[in-house]
Amino acid sequence: MRRKKQKTEREPTIALINIVFLMLVFFLVAGTVARPLDPSLNLVHTADLEGAAPADALVIDADGSMTVRGQAIAAPEEFLEVLGEEAMTLARLVPDRDLPAAKLVDIGRALRAAGAEKVMIVTERGLE
Repeated sequence: MRRKKQKTEREPTIALINIVFLMLVFFLVAGTVARPLDPSLNLVHTADLEGAAPADALVIDADGSMTVRGQAIAAPEEFLEVLGEEAMTLARLVPDRDLPAAKLVDIGRALRAAGAEKVMIVTERGLE
């Protein structure tokens, strides 16, 4: 008597193909969510402003030093003290182009924590 050959069950490849396809779609979507900045984009330099910064703005240099109305301040909270109620509703920041983004975010958070309702970044186009 001959032995009956056992049938080897093949692996279902359809499930594997579906998983690979879903991963491909996920990475395509995740990779295009955040578009890079345009290389021709130039952000504002506080050193060579053609116009004057708004009188109610906090000017932040590349090294992180801050001035309000030409006077140096040590902490973002002092900005709110100098301007009072008008800065509590809208705090305007004029950052230098070379200021690290993390420092700008820290200053914005400090202003929000101190009571500013809105924090706006003034750019070169906004100064014209």
